[in-house]
Amino acid sequence: MQDPMNDNQELNSQAPIKKRTIRSFVVRGGRMTEGQQKNYDANWAFYGLELADGRIDYQTIFGRESDVVIEVGFGMGASLVEMAKNAPEKDFIGIEVHPPGVAKLMMLAQEEGLKNLRVYCDDAIEVMASCLPEQAASAFQLFFPDPWHKKKHNKRRIVQPLFAQQVANVLKESGYFHMATDWQPYAEHMLEVMELQENYTNAAGKGLYHPRPEWRPLTKFEQRGERLGHGVWDLIYNKQ
Repeated sequence: MQDPMNDNQELNSQAPIKKRTIRSFVVRGGRMTEGQQKNYDANWAFYGLELADGRIDYQTIFGRESDVVIEVGFGMGASLVEMAKNAPEKDFIGIEVHPPGVAKLMMLAQEEGLKNLRVYCDDAIEVMASCLPEQAASAFQLFFPDPWHKKKHNKRRIVQPLFAQQVANVLKESGYFHMATDWQPYAEHMLEVMELQENYTNAAGKGLYHPRPEWRPLTKFEQRGERLGHGVWDLIYNKQ
């Protein structure tokens, strides 16, 4: 009779060791309503991009050569749709892990008749590593990411030195990385991380925040915050 303990040890020795990754997001609101699911299914064939399909080519996806803008964490999508509508000469790819937000973005894009927008419903880190072309995007946007307020959770903030270099790998020469946050300690963290990156230059000047550029729409959330006296900090770094 075989010793089950030995069997388990043999199985364990053969099993691959999976390295746990630190998530910069919490999966919340993942279950869609019937209406959201209907919109998702109706629009995915045109707007959706699959992680499993691997490395893409922007010209093939959009049928033209253009400046391509990548945005991570677009929420419910209204701001990204507005940017795509206002800049028809550019093409946009949004990456968001929450299906309801992806469904809403695709519905808004379809209502506007937009052809210059595509979306991944996946983890941005995996998409960047496996799907986005290297040295090809004109801009990378990260607006109002989860600030992870507690000090013990700061390591979960997506803006870290490794992430900055992953973004640089996606950007072409002269491309830029645009961040915005409404949490001052996170703005200071972003500034500290980015000022140490040797392949970026602060567009506003060393150690300075950037005024909100006209191409970033003022969200309802920001408008409410401004009325309450809350601040918003933009940072733009050009890739060298």
